[in-house]
Amino acid sequence: MRELLRVTHRGGTCPILEGSASEAVAIERAVWITDENVAREWGPYLPAAAPTLVLPAGESTKSMGCFGLAVQWLAGLKSDRNTPIVAFGGGVIGDLAGFVAATYMRGVPYVQIPTSLLAQVDSSVGGKVAIDLPEGKNLVGSFYPPREVRIATEFLTTLPDRHFVNGMAEVWKYGFILDAELLETLEARIPRPDDTRLSSMVARCVALKAELVEADEYDRLGIRAILNFGHTVGHALEVLDGYRSLLHGEAIAIGMVVEARLGALLGMTPADAVARAERGLRSQGLPTEIPASTNPARLIDAMRGDKKTTQGQLAFSLLTGVGTCKLVEHVPEDIVRQSLWAT
Repeated sequence: MRELLRVTHRGGTCPILEGSASEAVAIERAVWITDENVAREWGPYLPAAAPTLVLPAGESTKSMGCFGLAVQWLAGLKSDRNTPIVAFGGGVIGDLAGFVAATYMRGVPYVQIPTSLLAQVDSSVGGKVAIDLPEGKNLVGSFYPPREVRIATEFLTTLPDRHFVNGMAEVWKYGFILDAELLETLEARIPRPDDTRLSSMVARCVALKAELVEADEYDRLGIRAILNFGHTVGHALEVLDGYRSLLHGEAIAIGMVVEARLGALLGMTPADAVARAERGLRSQGLPTEIPASTNPARLIDAMRGDKKTTQGQLAFSLLTGVGTCKLVEHVPEDIVRQSLWAT
């Protein structure tokens, strides 16, 4: 595999590699954690007799129950501190397996092999690992960088269309918050699964995220927080949904439009950025509006479970222009309420 770049972190560096699917899975003497969908499509590619834990697909797998199942499975294998865990799947498996690696025997090496577009452009890079609670997304987790990340866009060939579109939400996010040129590329021709630009888009998103991770590894300076554009609202929608019908990227797409409106109401976000967010995400096939049946009080209460919240005061990563974003704390609740639906 060829090296795209290296992400520098406190413990060393993490190479981001790119190659074919067969190259990506060529890891011996490892234990594998994956889900049913990935195992069905790509399980035959794994090294012969590799110990493999296959979990249900979907956000509900990022749970205390599946975490307990995974660490007990490792203990039953007598897996030791030198045996790497391979997270072979999308963002759910990457987050769960990464948290298992961070905690089993107080930390074992692990490798990310992201098989979804969302994981390739975002969640596999940066070392954030976590599981969900009923009270909120990613509330139990750690910063624990992988030994390496192995990306193969070949894995995207078996991705259902809905999951491809779901991952594109994060690509659009990078355009909105950091890269106006990327945004223009997306607007000029809406990406589809057979798009020849996918490899370059993945590489660009990874490079953008790497810059933020290196500048703010532990998410304490407000720099890395801009990656959460759309996520305060989006995560709250996922919590209210019970992680059942909305995919992560779909919820974030709605969140980006709402938070663009919020920025405009606060006088921070230009009106054209709001219109571009709504138009672009809708053209990609993503939802852009909170369901009318959503209870606003419950939604705002769910937002208070966001990790950016301090002393009950809501915080959002808001656009200050096309390709620029910053963390804004202590946002008044009445303005948030006004932003929830277009008027």
